[in-house]
Amino acid sequence: MPTRQTILCLVAAASLSLDVLTLGVTSAPAQDTSQDKSIVVASTTSTQDSGLFGHLLPLFKAKTGIDVRVVAQGTGQALDTGRRGDADVLFVHAKAQEQKFIAEGAGVKRYPVMYNDFVLIGPKSDPAGINGTTDVVEAFKIIKSKAAPFISRGDRSGTHIAELDLWKTADIDIGKEKGPWYKDIGQGMGAALNTASASNAYVLADRGTWLAFKNRGDLVIAVEGDRRLFNQYGVMLVNPQKHPHVKTEPGQAFIDWLVSVDGQKAIADYKIAGQQLFFPNANAPGA
Repeated sequence: MPTRQTILCLVAAASLSLDVLTLGVTSAPAQDTSQDKSIVVASTTSTQDSGLFGHLLPLFKAKTGIDVRVVAQGTGQALDTGRRGDADVLFVHAKAQEQKFIAEGAGVKRYPVMYNDFVLIGPKSDPAGINGTTDVVEAFKIIKSKAAPFISRGDRSGTHIAELDLWKTADIDIGKEKGPWYKDIGQGMGAALNTASASNAYVLADRGTWLAFKNRGDLVIAVEGDRRLFNQYGVMLVNPQKHPHVKTEPGQAFIDWLVSVDGQKAIADYKIAGQQLFFPNANAPGA
């Protein structure tokens, strides 16, 4: 039978072994996700379809080493992606919706980045008789009165939200008053332009995607230049307090670069056939 002294020695040895084991476990380095040099950016189809990301992202990676994976969606869908924590950064264009996202605590801060404008596209045959006008609200009224074919994205995108606002400004409840002439497709800007081209219909588009669009057929710009067609873009970090896996440092690095002198110059430098698609305005008050 072991003596009391032997038992005490065995207990002391076991305790020492446990301490060493515990020390080994607690001193193992935790996985550091902050070193993962990649982020997910939920953005609009316009920034993707226009080719802007193809221009910006190689420049950003060369500067920082950070990879950016873009999920191109309508702005409403992108905001929902952010609310679920399925993206690190949102780059969208519906200011009121962006401000609501921040007010909900879903995002940290909204930064203005750039702007361009919307254009009302239509067939050269111009069944509504609006080509060359500058009053987009009056053009919408005429399209409705003549039941001219109209394609709506119908996808809660920034462009779709802008379209709905224009119908509302024209005192038209499009949800109730639309007929066979009005077609919701629930798809992105490129698909909406393709549908309009195939059906000789009118469609609201952002100028950047229009300039990059190749399959124009008989489509032309019908209405442009109305101040109500202004199109502002903003960028936001998804709130890491709600979603701890959000990659805060590389995500904020992307935002900081976009609004920096280098990022703003890169946006201004992006052109197609000599035409500038987006205009940086990170420092514009109230943008």
